[in-house]
Amino acid sequence: MNNQLLLPTTRRRFLKTGSMAAMMGAVAPYVKIAPNAFAANSETIKVGLIGCGGRGSGAAGQALAADKNVMLTAMGDVFEDRLRGSHDALKKQAGEKVQVDPDKMFIGLDAYKKVLNSGVDLVILTTPPGFRPLHLAAAVDAGKHIFCEKPMATDAPGVRSVMESVKKAKEKKLALVAGFCWRYNYGERELFKRVHGGDIGELRSLENVYFTGPIWVHPRTPGQTDMEYQLRNWYYFTWLSGDHIVEQAVHSIDKMAWAMHDEPPVSCFATGGRQVRTEEKYGHIYDHFAVVYEYENGVRGYHLSRQQAGCANFVNDYYTGSKGIAKIKTFGPLEITGEKKWRFQGERPDMYQVEHNELFASIRKGEPINDGDRMAKSTMLAIMGRMATYTGQIIRWDDALNSQESLAPANLADWNQQIPVPPVAMPGQTKFA
Repeated sequence: MNNQLLLPTTRRRFLKTGSMAAMMGAVAPYVKIAPNAFAANSETIKVGLIGCGGRGSGAAGQALAADKNVMLTAMGDVFEDRLRGSHDALKKQAGEKVQVDPDKMFIGLDAYKKVLNSGVDLVILTTPPGFRPLHLAAAVDAGKHIFCEKPMATDAPGVRSVMESVKKAKEKKLALVAGFCWRYNYGERELFKRVHGGDIGELRSLENVYFTGPIWVHPRTPGQTDMEYQLRNWYYFTWLSGDHIVEQAVHSIDKMAWAMHDEPPVSCFATGGRQVRTEEKYGHIYDHFAVVYEYENGVRGYHLSRQQAGCANFVNDYYTGSKGIAKIKTFGPLEITGEKKWRFQGERPDMYQVEHNELFASIRKGEPINDGDRMAKSTMLAIMGRMATYTGQIIRWDDALNSQESLAPANLADWNQQIPVPPVAMPGQTKFA
């Protein structure tokens, strides 16, 4: 069975490629653009794509469909084949809205700097998540409006950097829309409005399940450096992906945060491991997680995620209150059962497209959206769950957020450096930093 058919429309459907771009280097100051420069629709919004894998190509296509006067004018990626494939697919899809001259196609670890300096007005950040804090900071410093894919970091220092960038983006009145697409789904918006309005009574517990199958693997080829190999297989290295609880299941954790008005929990404890994907080709990440988040008001959030072949796959959420249960299910209606029964009957457009529609509309209106605070908190929630799972310890929110553990290699500018793969985390032995 095709696991992708069991899930909501996936961001990876645009291209069947799994490896995205990653770019690194120092950033010089850029000239800030005027935030209200596009109030009139006669003015073209120029878009730059940083990270040309499947997710980046999908996001770029949605950006080009979001506004009648938007144009893709620059692209950057570490890998030329990713960039060329993305450009050709987007050109076929969007036609004349793709106007990327050869001298605006940038390859290499510093490609993101060149995109930012190419005259674009808005950037799409879709490299592997380990690079997101750097690229977000650079884009804000450059005065660009931003679509920022989830997750926003893979470690606590990265989240703290993101928080600082969010603050600067607000000061500069820059649009910053996060790739937590469920927040832009009409049905879920109505459901959470009812949950927050008391339709299920006092919230008692939160449950979310994100069960999927395995993903791609790109075998190592002769002559590949550690950097190239790990970027081609970024999902299997925690410094790049954060593990699948952070990279993928964070969507469900974000909905849990939504239910709790984005107030963080006090602590969490967890279990998990690497039971099925044990071969070296799977890097050092886990294949299943189970985390319990404990909130100050006594509510508990229960998270389960898994990437294993041959298992039942579904993405379900249950929010239990004193008067009813709100349900989001892969198979079944979006509904509330209990005293105030409700079932969503409204329009359900593509939530990925909606987030871009609202991003561009906010820029045109001169009232830019900023999702920054909640996107940083949801990312940190997933990282906190990974910390508790890897160490086997109870992890408090404040300790997690202030952790000094930095996952990235010391020198990302060196394509030929050795990047040792960390040992698989062993609960009870792996220490919290």
